[in-house]
Amino acid sequence: QVQLVESGGGLVQAGGSLRLSCVASGCTFSSYGMGWLRQTPGKEREFAAAIRCSDAETSYADSVKGRFTISRDHAKNTVYLQMNSLKPEDTAVYYCASYSRRGGWYSTDAREYAYWGQGTQVTVSS
Repeated sequence: QVQLVESGGGLVQAGGSLRLSCVASGCTFSSYGMGWLRQTPGKEREFAAAIRCSDAETSYADSVKGRFTISRDHAKNTVYLQMNSLKPEDTAVYYCASYSRRGGWYSTDAREYAYWGQGTQVTVSS
Protein backbone atom coordinates (compact mmCIF):
# COMPACT_ATOMS: atom_id res chain seq x y z
CA GLN A 1 0.00 0.00 0.00
CA VAL A 2 1.40 3.34 -1.07
CA GLN A 3 0.62 6.43 0.96
CA LEU A 4 1.18 9.90 -0.43
CA VAL A 5 0.90 13.12 1.55
CA GLU A 6 1.05 16.51 -0.15
CA SER A 7 1.79 19.87 1.43
CA GLY A 8 2.79 23.37 0.43
CA GLY A 9 -0.34 24.74 -1.18
CA GLY A 10 -1.72 28.16 -0.39
CA LEU A 11 -2.74 31.56 -1.68
CA VAL A 12 -0.30 33.53 -3.81
CA GLN A 13 -0.48 36.51 -6.12
CA ALA A 14 -0.01 36.17 -9.84
CA GLY A 15 3.68 36.04 -10.66
CA GLY A 16 4.52 34.47 -7.33
CA SER A 17 5.93 31.07 -6.44
CA LEU A 18 5.03 28.04 -4.39
CA ARG A 19 6.72 24.71 -3.74
CA LEU A 20 4.63 21.61 -3.26
CA SER A 21 5.95 18.51 -1.52
CA CYS A 22 4.78 14.91 -1.66
CA VAL A 23 6.07 12.38 0.83
CA ALA A 24 5.66 8.72 -0.12
CA SER A 25 5.61 5.80 2.27
CA GLY A 26 4.80 2.12 2.11
CA CYS A 27 6.49 1.41 -1.24
CA THR A 28 9.82 0.98 -2.96
CA PHE A 29 9.98 4.59 -3.99
CA SER A 30 12.48 4.10 -6.77
CA SER A 31 10.19 1.64 -8.57
CA TYR A 32 7.64 4.26 -9.53
CA GLY A 33 7.17 7.26 -11.67
CA MET A 34 5.56 10.10 -9.75
CA GLY A 35 3.26 12.71 -11.16
CA TRP A 36 1.60 15.95 -10.21
CA LEU A 37 -1.89 16.42 -11.57
CA ARG A 38 -4.37 19.18 -10.87
CA GLN A 39 -8.10 19.59 -10.84
CA THR A 40 -10.54 22.48 -10.91
CA PRO A 41 -14.25 22.15 -10.09
CA GLY A 42 -16.25 20.46 -12.83
CA LYS A 43 -13.17 19.35 -14.75
CA GLU A 44 -11.18 16.15 -14.94
CA ARG A 45 -7.77 15.89 -13.37
CA GLU A 46 -5.16 17.38 -15.65
CA PHE A 47 -1.56 16.22 -15.98
CA ALA A 48 1.02 18.82 -14.99
CA ALA A 49 4.39 17.10 -14.52
CA ALA A 50 6.03 13.75 -13.88
CA ILE A 51 9.40 12.39 -12.88
CA ARG A 52 10.95 8.97 -13.30
CA CYS A 53 12.32 8.06 -9.93
CA SER A 54 15.23 5.98 -11.27
CA ASP A 55 16.95 8.70 -13.26
CA ALA A 56 14.90 11.87 -12.70
CA GLU A 57 13.78 12.13 -16.32
CA THR A 58 10.93 14.61 -16.41
CA SER A 59 7.91 15.46 -18.50
CA TYR A 60 5.71 18.55 -18.40
CA ALA A 61 2.40 19.69 -19.79
CA ASP A 62 2.78 22.52 -22.27
CA SER A 63 0.77 24.77 -19.96
CA VAL A 64 3.40 24.62 -17.21
CA LYS A 65 6.61 24.04 -19.17
CA GLY A 66 9.25 26.61 -18.34
CA ARG A 67 7.45 27.67 -15.16
CA PHE A 68 7.18 24.48 -13.10
CA THR A 69 9.99 22.14 -12.08
CA ILE A 70 9.50 18.65 -10.69
CA SER A 71 12.27 17.01 -8.66
CA ARG A 72 12.76 14.20 -6.18
CA ASP A 73 14.82 13.41 -3.12
CA HIS A 74 15.33 9.69 -2.69
CA ALA A 75 16.67 10.00 0.82
CA LYS A 76 13.52 11.77 1.93
CA ASN A 77 11.12 9.78 -0.28
CA THR A 78 9.82 13.13 -1.43
CA VAL A 79 8.81 14.63 -4.76
CA TYR A 80 8.62 18.39 -5.21
CA LEU A 81 6.87 20.71 -7.60
CA GLN A 82 8.42 24.15 -7.76
CA MET A 83 5.91 26.52 -9.32
CA ASN A 84 7.11 29.91 -10.53
CA SER A 85 5.43 32.72 -12.46
CA LEU A 86 2.08 31.48 -11.27
CA LYS A 87 -1.04 32.51 -13.15
CA PRO A 88 -4.67 32.64 -12.03
CA GLU A 89 -5.38 29.70 -14.36
CA ASP A 90 -3.00 27.59 -12.26
CA THR A 91 -5.56 27.71 -9.46
CA ALA A 92 -6.53 24.11 -8.67
CA VAL A 93 -6.23 21.28 -6.21
CA TYR A 94 -2.88 19.66 -6.87
CA TYR A 95 -2.48 15.94 -6.41
CA CYS A 96 0.58 13.78 -6.16
CA ALA A 97 0.15 10.38 -7.77
CA SER A 98 2.12 7.20 -8.23
CA TYR A 99 2.47 5.48 -11.61
CA SER A 100 3.37 1.80 -11.61
CA ARG A 101 2.22 0.33 -14.91
CA ARG A 102 4.74 -1.76 -16.82
CA GLY A 103 6.19 -0.28 -19.95
CA GLY A 104 6.05 3.32 -18.85
CA TRP A 105 6.70 5.74 -16.06
CA TYR A 106 3.97 8.32 -16.40
CA SER A 107 0.75 9.09 -18.23
CA THR A 108 -1.23 12.21 -19.04
CA ASP A 109 -4.36 10.16 -18.25
CA ALA A 110 -5.18 10.43 -14.56
CA ARG A 111 -6.95 7.08 -14.65
CA GLU A 112 -3.66 5.27 -15.08
CA TYR A 113 -2.23 6.36 -11.74
CA ALA A 114 -2.56 3.81 -8.97
CA TYR A 115 -2.23 5.83 -5.79
CA TRP A 116 -3.14 9.40 -4.90
CA GLY A 117 -2.55 11.86 -2.15
CA GLN A 118 -5.34 13.89 -0.58
CA GLY A 119 -4.55 17.00 -2.61
CA THR A 120 -3.43 20.50 -1.70
CA GLN A 121 -5.19 23.68 -2.78
CA VAL A 122 -3.29 26.28 -4.79
CA THR A 123 -5.01 29.60 -5.35
CA VAL A 124 -3.46 32.31 -7.51
CA SER A 125 -5.04 35.74 -7.26
CA SER A 126 -4.88 38.27 -10.07
